[in-house]
Amino acid sequence: MQRWRGRDGVPPGWGRCVVTIGVFDGVHRGHQQLIGRAVDRARELGGLPTTLITFDPHPSEVLRPGSHPAQLTTLARRADLVAGLGVDAFWVLPFTTDFARVAPDEFVHELLVDRLHASAVVVGRNFTYGYKAAGDVTELQRLGQRFGFEAIGLDLVAEGVGPDGGGGPPVTFSSTYIRSAVAAGDVAGAAVALGRPHRVEGVVVKGDQRGRELGYPTANVAVTAHAAVPADGVYAGWFVRTREGGVEERLPTAVSVGTNPTFSGQVRTVEAFVLDHSEDFYGQRVGVDFVGRVRGMERFDSVEELIVAMDGDVANTRKLLE
Repeated sequence: MQRWRGRDGVPPGWGRCVVTIGVFDGVHRGHQQLIGRAVDRARELGGLPTTLITFDPHPSEVLRPGSHPAQLTTLARRADLVAGLGVDAFWVLPFTTDFARVAPDEFVHELLVDRLHASAVVVGRNFTYGYKAAGDVTELQRLGQRFGFEAIGLDLVAEGVGPDGGGGPPVTFSSTYIRSAVAAGDVAGAAVALGRPHRVEGVVVKGDQRGRELGYPTANVAVTAHAAVPADGVYAGWFVRTREGGVEERLPTAVSVGTNPTFSGQVRTVEAFVLDHSEDFYGQRVGVDFVGRVRGMERFDSVEELIVAMDGDVANTRKLLE
């Protein structure tokens, strides 16, 4: 997959393509549906490439500074995920105050027509664009008739998806809902909407090394800025690192999120105890996939009580990951 950045990022000679546009934070099941329709439409139009346009930073941070939503996926992970869905080009447009002032027709003419030569554009039904979000799907369809491309608006809905992935009423997938589930510690619910476990990423750094003294050495993961970190508690999950050749290695892990109240901690951390593994992982960039919640965060009256609880956490983690 080609990766471009900036308004001048499209290489010379780029021909016709099918385009999909959005922030795509999470690349959740609704996004997957949208991207899948774009890829299918590109195939129907004679095997055209599919181009995905996204934005960095999140538009909310530019339009309302300080309001950056919790981030479900880093930009690099987003690119990897959409590549796996069949996208041919991943175009990141820096979202600035000047870019926010671009009129809807200018957005379409410059980016979709002049630079990408779009044959079709696939977006969510509630997609808006241009200055003050004045452009919507209806306007995109009008401009499509004018400039010669097809505009398709889709509802990001899965029929009959319940909390266990089957049954229940139709569900509209949204990044906002998933962020709420993660913030509440409902990582299993988030995984249903994502189509995979929620992941946070970061570099393993040295902590206070208290876990080593307790017999449970942990990898202290300094997560990326704005990461959507689950509610305080203990979770079962996978510790993920990329090995030679780009292959992901997934190791079972018990994850503690919180401030270590037993020791009157003040800093919120993500600490992973990797089961049956003795490596320290310092300096490695890793991911932590959250599979299920084991318990909430508790303050224990003694170190001995904490160790007993940690023994139980590890046993429950093994059960959840079986």
